[in-house]
Amino acid sequence: MSRRSLLALIAAALCLGLAELALAASTGKAVFLQSYHWQMPGVAQFGGFSGLELGPHGRSFVTQSDRATIWRGEFQRDADERITGIHLTEGPVALHGAGGRVLAKHSGDSEGLAVAPDGSVYISFEGIARVMHYPKDGGPGQRLPRPEAFKHMQNNSSLEALAIGPDGALYTMPERSGALTRPYPVWRYRNGKWSQPFSIPRSGTWLPVGADFGPDGRFYLLERDFWGLLGFLTRVQVFDIKGDHISGGKVLIQTGAGRHDNLEGISVWRDNTGAIRLTMISDDNFRHFLQRTEIVEYRLPPAQ
Repeated sequence: MSRRSLLALIAAALCLGLAELALAASTGKAVFLQSYHWQMPGVAQFGGFSGLELGPHGRSFVTQSDRATIWRGEFQRDADERITGIHLTEGPVALHGAGGRVLAKHSGDSEGLAVAPDGSVYISFEGIARVMHYPKDGGPGQRLPRPEAFKHMQNNSSLEALAIGPDGALYTMPERSGALTRPYPVWRYRNGKWSQPFSIPRSGTWLPVGADFGPDGRFYLLERDFWGLLGFLTRVQVFDIKGDHISGGKVLIQTGAGRHDNLEGISVWRDNTGAIRLTMISDDNFRHFLQRTEIVEYRLPPAQ
């Protein structure tokens, strides 16, 4: 390739990048930063990650597999805060039930993750719909009360998303509402009791799979769709919650089929520039030959 052609390609790429940034700023949508392929060959328990929480500077992380294991580590980042490597500091640690036994397959379908200010974790399950608190990763779990409605949720499609609000309240919702025209109920656990203060309208075949509260106090909802051989689609909406009311959602990310893998966990944090970042992790369903564990990052434009 000639030097002139190379410069022309570089200029075109820069223009495209600037156009993307301008479009994002004008629409309020997030800008794609990177996709990192996480691999741990030979580790049988690796995969199936469906929850993610990052520390305040986007380096330390906690994730859990849907086969009832929890993992902690550090993202290695370069000067531009791009992920260049992952260092595991703890895990896999098996999740235990309230009686101290390692959770079995049906009772251990762990899907949602929320980290409390003291570092302890809350995990939601979809095989037997419930939420448990883990003061220590390897210790017995503490069962939260289980509302009657949880007992009637669809098997393998219940409590996928879990988030902890600025006031310490937990929010969770099922993956399926029971009908295409039925909104998704959002359940809140506060002061030792569950309530269902509001719902989020169902939009076509989008399914909620992850949630987090950002440093701006807003509620971010990760959704997915699946188009068979074409792959997965990803969408992220943001909402404002005030008391027992929730605003309409604003779409920040919406991809075409196959852009990313099966993203199920989301963490929202603020980088060194003050911008809000959305970091997501994919569940490869332990099909390593077909899918991958992908760490994906987007950044919100200013004033979002």
